[in-house]
Amino acid sequence: MTPVPLSVSKHPLVADSLRGLRDSTTQPDEFRALARNVITMLLYEATADLPVKHGKVRTPLAEADAIEIETEVVAIPVLRAGLGLLAPVLELLPRVSVGYIGLERDEKTAVARIYYNKLPRLTGKIPLLLDPMLATGGSAAQALDLIKEAGGRDTRMICIVAAPEGVKVLEERHPEVDIYTAALDERLDDRAYIVPGLGDFGDRLFGTG
Repeated sequence: MTPVPLSVSKHPLVADSLRGLRDSTTQPDEFRALARNVITMLLYEATADLPVKHGKVRTPLAEADAIEIETEVVAIPVLRAGLGLLAPVLELLPRVSVGYIGLERDEKTAVARIYYNKLPRLTGKIPLLLDPMLATGGSAAQALDLIKEAGGRDTRMICIVAAPEGVKVLEERHPEVDIYTAALDERLDDRAYIVPGLGDFGDRLFGTG
């Protein structure tokens, strides 16, 4: 089986922002700003090969060659934490629609259940799955199942931190999906939290911890 294409950013700006996200003393307002920085930079990498068309544009002085993104992207945050990754996508991409997948993790079993699924038409578009933590891989695999059922192809996933266990699950269930992350961490603990990780992303993002 072909391994999942995993891209771990080596950019120093990503690493510097990740340092702040990992720091347990970082407050929610700074945490949100750092998360936005990381997602913006990972988004550049995840969209570097989007299909484009070539044309012309007239500047105030002359005609110039121009490139336009040809394919619409559908941003799909996994609720609730994935909402913290959405704003840069909406601001940077010229044509983007949004779908939502709600997954709730059982703290005892670490298994997620789907409680909400609202996806636009995906045929002919490029889905971008936004989920900050790729831990066990169960939630991401379920979300990718739904995306595939809705006609999604050439899906990319952006996460801030990934665990080897989660990457392995996607390798087995969705080997065609490209993963873009700021870090591949060591392991999961006995509660299925990523170690060293950065804690509960949603709680730290929204100040509910």
